[in-house]
Amino acid sequence: MWYETGQNIRVRISGSSHGENVAVEIEGLPAGFAVNTEELQRFLLRRAPGRSPLTSARREGDVPVFETGLNCGVTDGGVLRAVIPNTSQRSSDYEKIADTPRPSHADLTAWLKYGGKMDMRGGGPFSGRMTAPLCVAGGIALQMLRRMGVFAGAHLYSVGDAEDDPFPLYPQEELFMTVSSKEIPVINDDAGEKMRMEILAAGSEGDSVGGTVECAVTGIPAGVGGPLFQGLEGDISRAVFGIPGVRGVEFGDGFRISAMRGSRSNDPIIIRDGRLCTETNRSGGIQGGITNGMPVVFRVAFRPTPSISRPQRTVSLSRMEQTEISIGGRHDPCIAVRAVPVVEAAAAIVILDSIYGEWEWNLLR
Repeated sequence: MWYETGQNIRVRISGSSHGENVAVEIEGLPAGFAVNTEELQRFLLRRAPGRSPLTSARREGDVPVFETGLNCGVTDGGVLRAVIPNTSQRSSDYEKIADTPRPSHADLTAWLKYGGKMDMRGGGPFSGRMTAPLCVAGGIALQMLRRMGVFAGAHLYSVGDAEDDPFPLYPQEELFMTVSSKEIPVINDDAGEKMRMEILAAGSEGDSVGGTVECAVTGIPAGVGGPLFQGLEGDISRAVFGIPGVRGVEFGDGFRISAMRGSRSNDPIIIRDGRLCTETNRSGGIQGGITNGMPVVFRVAFRPTPSISRPQRTVSLSRMEQTEISIGGRHDPCIAVRAVPVVEAAAAIVILDSIYGEWEWNLLR
C-alpha cells in the first residue's frame, strides 16, 4: 500500500518496519536537477538509529537505492523511485506482544480497522521507520529549495522541562548548519545537556520522555498559500501529522497567543530595507493561510515513546481479558531527537509543492 501527499510534487511512501524494505516515489520533479547524493546521505544519517546512546540501538545504513528517475545523478523528469532495505529487523521482540496491543500505539486501532490482518511487527506502517523514505524526498526537496534561495532548518526546542533558545527573528542558513551538526541539535548547548540528562534519566527508569521541535523556513516570498482550506498552515500540518508520534502543531506563538491581548499578539507592519515586513513574527510568517514574507516558523509536539519496559495495562485480544505488558526490544527514549530532520523534510516537501510554478524551473539547473 502506498501513502501519498502533495498535489504538484506527489510523494508516495510504502513498506513497513519489519518488511523487506521501505520505499518512496516522487512524481512531478523537473528534468535536469543534479541531486547531491552525498549530501542526501548525510541528511539521512541525521535521522538514522543506532548512532547515539540517546536513540534506538537498531542500526540501519539507510542507503537509498535509486531505481528510476535519476540518470547519472540528474533527474530525468520521470517518477523518481528509491528503495531503502531494512537490514536490522528483530521480529522476535514482537512475538510475545502480538496478542497484547501496546498502550498508545496504533496496535489497537489497526486491529480494530483491519481485523488483525496487518503486519504490525515493529509498528508496521505506523512505525518511525517510515520516516526514512520521507527523508529521501525531503532531502531532495531541501536541495531544490536551497537553489531557489529558500532554506529550512529545525532544532530540538524542548525535552521534558528542558528548553532551548528559540530561533531568532531572521535565522540564517549558517545557524541551521551548525545546529544540524550536533548530536543533540540545539542552539544553546547548556540546554542540550539538560535535555541529555532528561533522556538518560527516563531511559534508565524504563520510561520515555516527550519533546518539541521548532522549524523555520526562510526565503519564502509573500503570497504562497490561500484562504480557508488552501492555507499553508493546513498543508504543513497535514504533512507533519504524517510523522509518527506527533500530537500537536503550532505556528508562531501558537497557543500562547490565546492568553495575550491583541495589542501584544499583533505583528506591527513596518518597512525594512525598502520592503514591507512585520516587526515581530508571532503569527509565524502566515496570515489568512498566506505567507507574508517573514520566515515561516512552527513547532511540533512529540509524545513520549509508548514502547517502555515499565508494566502497563492492556488486554489479551484472543482471550478478551485484562493483562499487563512490559515492552522489550530497541526503542528511542525520546523520539523527538531523531525527529528534527524529519520535520525539516516534511516542511520542505510541502513548501516545494506549494511554490511549484512560482519560479521557473530553470533556476534549479
